[in-house]
Order: sequence, then structure tokens, then C-alpha cells
Amino acid sequence: MVSLKRSEMRIFDDAFDMHGGYVLNFSDRTMAEFFEDEFGIEIYQEKYAFNGSSKAKHLRAFIEVEDAYTVGRVARALWKHRESLPQYQNSDAAAEKVKQAFFDLLHRIESGGAVPNTDAIERFRRDETLEELIAAIERDIRANKPAAALDRLHTYCMKKFGHLLDERGIAWDRTDPLQSRVGKYVKALEQERDIREITRRIVKSAISVFEQFNDVRNNRSFAHDNDLIEQAEARFIFDAISAFLRFLKSVDTVRFGK
Repeated sequence: MVSLKRSEMRIFDDAFDMHGGYVLNFSDRTMAEFFEDEFGIEIYQEKYAFNGSSKAKHLRAFIEVEDAYTVGRVARALWKHRESLPQYQNSDAAAEKVKQAFFDLLHRIESGGAVPNTDAIERFRRDETLEELIAAIERDIRANKPAAALDRLHTYCMKKFGHLLDERGIAWDRTDPLQSRVGKYVKALEQERDIREITRRIVKSAISVFEQFNDVRNNRSFAHDNDLIEQAEARFIFDAISAFLRFLKSVDTVRFGK
């Protein structure tokens, strides 16, 4: 099931011209044929009728009820159909804004949720500064601003890996860059756990990933007067860093701030 805010559903309204109950240039018959021919879906069934009987209300219900993969497939096909229609074949500023908003939303849906998951960003010790840092990350993510969250996520990782090294009694210095802290942690993890070779390679590759994260933080985030990284890429980076933190949480529960 895809859960969208009303403002996000309005992005679909704009993309498929759903204002007034319509959907692009479809009649009731041609919309039914489109869904049946392309996807084997009966769009006018009771399952999609809880919002009302218009074409737009059936499509909104479909988006609310179906899984992210199915919604993504249908949305892409509808956009392709939109682009085939003469009345939408313009490239003015308003049309580009609709397109950008649509594909940003579609990327979030196809990536597994309307907004990134922040469950890996944990309060690993009692620290007012840490609390404020995590709250700021969560605010940015709820506002669908992953690029803005990257600077604070970097700061969080600096604190997190320093904490993990402290828990193990491993020496480190406040001047150590992020990849150095991660490297020391990865070395300790390899000594502590018997992990499969593929996992070992992925974990070791994280050192270079976090080294590049420094560059993103310094040159493409709010850390300085930078042009922000494009939203879809920012989401990908946020999710990738979070995935590594989530892995550490799963294999290191005793020492992961419990």
C-alpha cells in the first residue's frame, strides 16, 4: 500500500490532469481498456470505488490501495501516454515543474516509501546535542528534503563511529576523518565476528563510500555555500548510508548503544 500526503496526491492530480474528475484524455471506456490491456486490471471494480465513481477518484483509490511496484508501473505508463498527447507536448516552466515533481515522487514510491526510513538513526547515548541532531535529520526527512539531511547525517556518523570505537576501547582522535573512524570499526568487526566473504567485502567497501560521503558533505550539502545534490541522488545516498548503519545495528546489538 502506498501512503501519500494530500500534497503528494496533488502531484498525481497535476501530472494526469485529474482535476474535475477526469484523467488525461480518457473516457470511461478507454480508461477501462487501458488498464485491462496494459496491466490486466479492472479499474472500475468495487475495490477502487470507495472514493467515488469518477475516473480520477478510481485512480486515486488505486494509488492508495496498491503496492509501490504496481503504482510505479501504472504511473510510468500513464506518463508515457500523457507525453503522446499534443496538448502536453510543451516545455514551458510550468510543465517542467509538473514533470520534476512527478518523477521525484515516483522515485520515492519506487524506492520503498514516500520518505526515507530513519529507523537506523538511533539515540545511542544521553546527549542533548545528539538529540537535537537526530530531530533535525528527522524533520528534513519528513519534509522530503534528503539533500538537506546529508550534512547532519554526516555529523551523526562522526559521532556514531566515535561512540562505537569508545565502546571497544579503540583509540581515535577528534581530527580523524569519517573514513578513518569507519576503517577502525570495520577492522574490529572483522576480528570480532565470523562473517561471510561477501559481507566482508561489502563492509570493507564502506570505507571508501564514507570517504566519498565527506566530499558530498563538504561540496554538495548545507555544510557550506554549495549547490545541493539532486533529490533522487540524495535519497539514494541517504538510504545507502542508513542501510550500513542498520546492518551494524543488527550484528552489534549489545554494543550498539543498548
